[in-house]
Amino acid sequence: MGGMPTPTWSVVPLLPGTSADSAASLNLSQDGALIRRSVLPGGIRVLTEDIPSTRSVALGAWVAVGSRDEAEEHAGSSHFLEHLLFKGTARRSAYDIAAAFDAVGGEANAATAKNYTCYYARVLDADLPMAVEVIMDMVTSSLLDPEEFETERGVILEELAMALDDPADLVHERFTETVLAGHPLARPIGGTPETIAALSREAVLAHYRASYVPEELVITAAGNVDHDAVCAAVLAGARAAGWSLPDDAAPAARREATSAVYAPSRTVSVRRPTEQAHVILGGRGLATSDPRRFALGVASTILGGGMSSRLFQEIRERRGLAYSTYSFTSGYAEGGVLGVYAACAPAKVGAVLDVMRAELARLVEEPVADDELARAIGQVGGTFVLASEDTGSRMSRLGLAEIVTGRLISTEETLQRYRSVTAGDIQQVAADLLAEPPSVVLVGPDQSVLD
Repeated sequence: MGGMPTPTWSVVPLLPGTSADSAASLNLSQDGALIRRSVLPGGIRVLTEDIPSTRSVALGAWVAVGSRDEAEEHAGSSHFLEHLLFKGTARRSAYDIAAAFDAVGGEANAATAKNYTCYYARVLDADLPMAVEVIMDMVTSSLLDPEEFETERGVILEELAMALDDPADLVHERFTETVLAGHPLARPIGGTPETIAALSREAVLAHYRASYVPEELVITAAGNVDHDAVCAAVLAGARAAGWSLPDDAAPAARREATSAVYAPSRTVSVRRPTEQAHVILGGRGLATSDPRRFALGVASTILGGGMSSRLFQEIRERRGLAYSTYSFTSGYAEGGVLGVYAACAPAKVGAVLDVMRAELARLVEEPVADDELARAIGQVGGTFVLASEDTGSRMSRLGLAEIVTGRLISTEETLQRYRSVTAGDIQQVAADLLAEPPSVVLVGPDQSVLD
């Protein structure tokens, strides 16, 4: 991207771990790489992490709008829009978009979450100008062609049908709906067959025009990347689309953390003609900004984070009750969920639930032994570092820090926070989250096991 004009934005220092909003830009050396953040005209934010030793770049275009932001009758609009942005613009057909990345051995895809939508690509560093141009064209200038809209409606209905046919997917979806019932976070990201069948192109177009605007757009890139060149290319793409880009425009405010809405605990069963029953026991979790999340991460690892975890050892290794069992957590601005999962023969559900309840209670009642605590801290820390070694993970870290938490925490600080977790911290966070009875969600052939 050499030869670009001199940028008109500035870069000023920002200390690690502070709010990204405390300065218009940042210039930060972190984890051996240079991280820079700039706010462009129109309020567009660009964050890059320069890793000169790589030959590739991961690029992401983020909009902090997801399934939780939709009107209930338009549920699934964000995910629908994710599909449509690959179907063509005034300058490029769907084939042109696909061929542009295929021609350089790159890849492009997208993901919709409850909090955001991200369009991402990974290419060689020399091909980054193409990737920025194509992704910006998609984000700013999608046609949402009526014929393509109907075609994609069919594709999405098939995608939803596939998820409904997968009992493991279905039990997780129903669990979130159960714990967060009454809150927009409870809604499925893709909508339902009923909402997608009724969704109009006009509704999705209105969602596109309201959400895909300069102040909501965040561009992140990690790899062998020149920050100023990326800024210039992003700005050129926005101007080519005819976006209004006032110099004094501010980025959209980050989502405020309000009180989470947790539903009373209950038992939910969904009948499916499967060989196994899929069961989750759990309830409330922690918000993404909650300082206790590091203790919860270690606790979840002890509970069901690997082959040496308590659930795996007791349910699978000692008793042979299930092949697959684990624990999981999810966090959002207001709160989150914590659950334990297993898939087993219907006749074994009662025994599996007994073990799950006993192990959850044990976290509260007994301090974790020193060797088990050290092993869990080593596991969660090692997993975190290994997961952050590639450019795609680093690109995602920048995007999530900007639009979700507002804080960029270094690898070393993250590891230190995990290492500082004590047995008392684990008991306390477990007691806090398990004070209310957990919910049970089951997908399987025989519902009498819950009677």
